Amino acid sequence: MKKLAVVAIGGNAVNRPGEKPTAENMFKALTEAMGYLVEMLDEYDVVITHGNGPQVGNILIQQEMAKEVIPPFPIDVNDAQTQGSLGYMIAQALRNNLARKNLSREIAAVVTQIVVDKNDKAFQNPTKPVGPFYTKQEAERLAREKGWIMKEDAGRGYRRVVPSPKPLEIVEKEVVKMLLKNDVIVIAAGGGGIPVIREDGALKGVEAVIDKDRASALLAVEIDADLFIILTGVEKVSLNYGKPNQEDLDELSVDQAQRFLKEGQFPAGSMGPKIESAIDFVKTTGRECIITDMAKIELALNGETGTRIRN
Repeated sequence: MKKLAVVAIGGNAVNRPGEKPTAENMFKALTEAMGYLVEMLDEYDVVITHGNGPQVGNILIQQEMAKEVIPPFPIDVNDAQTQGSLGYMIAQALRNNLARKNLSREIAAVVTQIVVDKNDKAFQNPTKPVGPFYTKQEAERLAREKGWIMKEDAGRGYRRVVPSPKPLEIVEKEVVKMLLKNDVIVIAAGGGGIPVIREDGALKGVEAVIDKDRASALLAVEIDADLFIILTGVEKVSLNYGKPNQEDLDELSVDQAQRFLKEGQFPAGSMGPKIESAIDFVKTTGRECIITDMAKIELALNGETGTRIRN
């Protein structure tokens, strides 16, 4: 019987740094990424998750430019749009890679809602920048007219910031389980999922962005995955990253990971959420998380590279 892995692919698998975010470039990057992922399908059933930050950002820019013609959609609807478009691209790239090896598998992308708490403290302290940059005058006008919270971003202008609440429940988890039982490769929880709250017994979308790795860790727990893999732009997790005394890590215990987090080794804007997500999965399940580069996935599964987080 195959083991079950949740594989969270990073933004570099969709858009390479420095490349224009065209559909052609995205297909090219995903074709390469899925070529690496195909190698693990003999041993593992797989659920693929993915980010969508740049893609939602691009939609927000398009909406801003066309706002006088077509009313903009809220962020939860934009999340759903990118789950559909990226799910299509990933599924096609994976199917074509399988066909090159004369393999055939069913693949399904699931539009995934994730419940958050409407009283989550993140709603009182939005931190996640989204969409285009604005001048100070434009930012003040938008804050006044739309009630948006605007913050200055690294000297480049002002951007809207939205909450990034903790994911609590995968609405479509039983659908994912059903597909897995029928030998389907599943793409789910794209972009951290569509954030929804429960209100008077009904689901309602909210203007927020859930961290992709945290949502992926929750999905891995809820479908009882044997392994959680976070694919990013580096081969191993490092201490003192980018400094002369950089130290690449083969293994991390949960206790070590928590200590290094507190010491500021893993910044909130990069490796921090990945380490926190790995800790959540390992502590909850007692199983392993691997963090590595997409191109090194086969070597990492064989224990030859990557960073393993264990209890």
